[in-house]
Amino acid sequence: QVQLAESGGGSVQTGGSLKLSCLANSYMLQNCGIGWYRQIEGKEREEVAIISMHADLSHYSRSVEGRFTISHDKTQNTVLLQMNSLRTEDTGLYQCAADCIHGYPPVRFDYAGPGTQVTVSS
Repeated sequence: QVQLAESGGGSVQTGGSLKLSCLANSYMLQNCGIGWYRQIEGKEREEVAIISMHADLSHYSRSVEGRFTISHDKTQNTVLLQMNSLRTEDTGLYQCAADCIHGYPPVRFDYAGPGTQVTVSS
């Protein structure tokens, strides 16, 4: 079964940066809407950032807009999430997922990874 694989999580202090990577494949980057989502303890899963096939459209949640950037790296078949100015409330499990039926905006998880933990401390 095809899965996505996240990497790049870790522990940083407030104001720091992390870059998350979601390893997909060339088919997904060309045909699927892909998003980053986070699960914070005690809260519902939140859509953090989404990107369209060919990376011409993107959208961010209000809580991260201006601080996070989602992009494609076609050379590595990955979807990146650059996270700057991290806050303690950004702590959570970050997961990437692809919707290859509806495309963009993604509304379902056709493929997903297990997630990578991000911890931001003050």
